[in-house]
Amino acid sequence: MKTYRAGFVLALVGNAVFAVVLSGLWLHYRGTRPVEDMQIQTPASAAQATTETPSPSAETPLVPVQISAQRLQSIGVKVGKVERRLVEDEIRTTGTVVIDETKLAYVQVRFSGFIEKVFVDATYQYIRKGQPLFTIYSPDLVSTEREYLVARQNQQQVAQSAVPGVASSAASLLDAAVERLKQWGVPQQEIARLESSGQVEQELEFDSPVSGYITERNALPSVAVQPEMRLFTVADLSNVWVQAQVFQNDLGRIKVGDPARLTVSTFPGRTFDGRVDFIYPQLDTDARTAKVRILLSNSDLQLKPGMFVNVALKVPMGRQLVLPASGVLQSGNRQIAFVDRNDGYLEPRDVELGPRVGDDFIVTRGLKAGERIVTSANFLIDSESQLQAALGAFVPPPPGAGVTSVTNAPQANAELTSDPNPPSKGSNVFRIRLTDAKGSPISGAEVSVTFFMPAMPAMGMAAMRTLVALSDKGNGLYEGSGVLGSGGTWQTTILAKKIGQPIASKQLSVNASGGM
Repeated sequence: MKTYRAGFVLALVGNAVFAVVLSGLWLHYRGTRPVEDMQIQTPASAAQATTETPSPSAETPLVPVQISAQRLQSIGVKVGKVERRLVEDEIRTTGTVVIDETKLAYVQVRFSGFIEKVFVDATYQYIRKGQPLFTIYSPDLVSTEREYLVARQNQQQVAQSAVPGVASSAASLLDAAVERLKQWGVPQQEIARLESSGQVEQELEFDSPVSGYITERNALPSVAVQPEMRLFTVADLSNVWVQAQVFQNDLGRIKVGDPARLTVSTFPGRTFDGRVDFIYPQLDTDARTAKVRILLSNSDLQLKPGMFVNVALKVPMGRQLVLPASGVLQSGNRQIAFVDRNDGYLEPRDVELGPRVGDDFIVTRGLKAGERIVTSANFLIDSESQLQAALGAFVPPPPGAGVTSVTNAPQANAELTSDPNPPSKGSNVFRIRLTDAKGSPISGAEVSVTFFMPAMPAMGMAAMRTLVALSDKGNGLYEGSGVLGSGGTWQTTILAKKIGQPIASKQLSVNASGGM
């Protein structure tokens, strides 16, 4: 029994010691793991970050290309000219026809009274200058006319008086009565009628001071009127305004007096010419636009207030160097024009452009007046220029780059001929003359010629590739037949191998006759 208890105690103590050791190891592992992870993962994380960070790709290089006249015609290449001339920009916007405020006239009376008759009883009715508008009865006007008649009668009676001051006083009273009638706006013909007839009229007729359209009417029969009351508003529409909305970015290019041309959907094919009359000093904070007022002649009254119109503001920009907009190829961050140097030789040129004016761009750098540029099929020429640049980038390994490099370096010259010459669309016989550096023929080689034409999406053509294997005819001559699927320029690669190692590699362009 004692032996059993001693064994039990010993086992219990051993288990406790083992648990303590395991806990210590676990704690040691947990404490050291972050340091180990930091030491191991930090370089890996940096390497991964370096690997995943995309480096900006450089623009594809371009090289000059030479294309046959036949192919230039087949792909539709057209040429424009860079020239220096007077240009003007055009800002297109919309506007609304409104009444010319300087052509508005208001009909009011300068005394109180009551309207008796109204001759013009509808808005937008056209009236002529001098046409009767209404009649009015005014007790004050009637009293003043009677005073005028009394003063006139007294002046006539005392005109021959010998008493000093009597004649002049009567004349002064008459002049005061006449002046009051004039200040109240009584027409001169009414004063003349009053003087000739000697009778006071209970109603005074008012005529229109201008010709135009009635846009507002408050004159109604039996209505009491006061001097501040506006009875009629007459608008002369022989001239109108157009209020155009112009974005704030364009305001700096517009000035008073600039020409403007307007079109209205109501009159297809017709244009209305005007000029900028005023630029409003406040912007619409929501639309970021300002009103630009345009003055137009409207003698035929075809432009009606409220009409929606299209506006083209002409902005003169002086004499500038320009090229057709179709002659610019936008390639990433570059703007490229292909300069025609004659005989199908096309040179890519980086250019800097200013604003577009109509169908042209202003050139700030890269071109000169008189140079000719390609204005169509730019994309096809750009593709061929990139391919030529890629094929021309092959450079044999330099000497001393290693035994393998020296062994694989091209050691022979290869000259290509064809039958017919030049090759044509369809079946052709191709021959390669293979010689070493000393001009001696090389036999027993494996020679192949690869013809490649890039895709032309604009013409619906996929890329084409033809591989021709040539057989050894002896004395360094190799010959084989192949079919070219199209006329035009083929990017050609000649490859010669001997004992499995390349001895000649050459890239060139071959122009084939025949259509696309």
